[in-house]
Amino acid sequence: MSKKKKLTPELRFPDFENDGDWAEKKISELGITINGLTGKSGEDFGTGKSYVTYKQVFDNSIIDYQKCGKVEIDENENQNTLQKGDILYTTSSETPDEVGFASVLVDSPKEDIYLNSFCFALRPFELEKTQPQFSRYLFHSPIYRTSVSAIAQGSTRYNLSKVAFLNLKVPIPNPQEQQKIASCLSSLDEVIAGQTQKLDLLKDHKKGLMQNLFPQEGKKVPKYRFKEFEKDGAWMLKEVDDFIDLFSGIALKGEEICDDESGMPILRGINITEGYIRHSKEIDKYYLGTLEKLKRYFVKENDIVIAMDGSKVGKNVALVGKSDENAILIQRVARIRANKKADFSFIYQFFISDNFRTYVDSVNTSSGIPHISAQQIKNYKVWFPPNIKEQQKIASCLSALDEVITAQTERIEELKHHKSGLMQSLFPKMIE
Repeated sequence: MSKKKKLTPELRFPDFENDGDWAEKKISELGITINGLTGKSGEDFGTGKSYVTYKQVFDNSIIDYQKCGKVEIDENENQNTLQKGDILYTTSSETPDEVGFASVLVDSPKEDIYLNSFCFALRPFELEKTQPQFSRYLFHSPIYRTSVSAIAQGSTRYNLSKVAFLNLKVPIPNPQEQQKIASCLSSLDEVIAGQTQKLDLLKDHKKGLMQNLFPQEGKKVPKYRFKEFEKDGAWMLKEVDDFIDLFSGIALKGEEICDDESGMPILRGINITEGYIRHSKEIDKYYLGTLEKLKRYFVKENDIVIAMDGSKVGKNVALVGKSDENAILIQRVARIRANKKADFSFIYQFFISDNFRTYVDSVNTSSGIPHISAQQIKNYKVWFPPNIKEQQKIASCLSALDEVITAQTERIEELKHHKSGLMQSLFPKMIE
């Protein structure tokens, strides 16, 4: 049975209960499209004018101008600039559920701001009728996400057709109801932001602890050292490749990947997030073919897995748990195991550290979809104590703090889950 839109939300503020259905408009009726940067090479990025990166659009519902990248723009170049109310969209992702992510300019920029070439913008005809604060929620609502995911094209990587996108229809209430919905959801976002600040403080505490437990610039021993290891001598600065076995996943054909849960689970980059492996009906995929030749790609408990591309490359790192053993490692995911010279928990701390994220940013100079190669991971330099027992002691100390950080992360996820449920009720939905 086909789905259709119900144009009245399940939960409505009393002032608008008698207002009838929301209007339904094609996105092309809301505004005009604006393209991102053209004619740029990697050498143009790093200095110059501000531009909104792909990562900013993917990660945030509103644009923070302080986090923009830099690009050289000549005076005679004909490049589009952004303005208040512009709605920015990603055009490509490794899953249809992450195509068409949106971010809004809710404030007027104080300088010329440009847009990366892997996104485009919708410039509303009238900001009063398509209000920026409302747009940030409309274009993250379930009804929009369902519609835009359905038009994603591809197999291993999905793209968004601008023509198909502009033909999508979205529900729009009157300006007063837009304001009320935006005010409600933004209040909840403020609570989430407050809890996120607490999480950031915990992460800062861990960062400070790591600065004391690991040698800093110009030093070969840490500032603080457990007493039993004070006489063990200097640490070694080496490429992490000396202490690990790294293996990349297999490139399966599109027709070999399916939704049939009777198949063997596939571990994709989209499954890996910050500190854990996530699962849902929308993102989980399976393999039904012959397994004999794929055994070398099965992951084991305590394997470290790293998503090698995407907006959070360098952050999406996790340990494989018992429940994910024997999942098939797919391309663009790295599997890391510690060798006999290293403790896997100690190695894991390196890959979830700010230092690794900084390193990834330094080797990833592309203005497009961020990525890192297997060789670049191997080249990452880290300090190692000569005694594996010292590695284990440090890892145990940091893992205890990780548990507190995980608990706070779960609180934030609960709030986000509540917000998700609220958005399902405040916006019209697809019905059978």
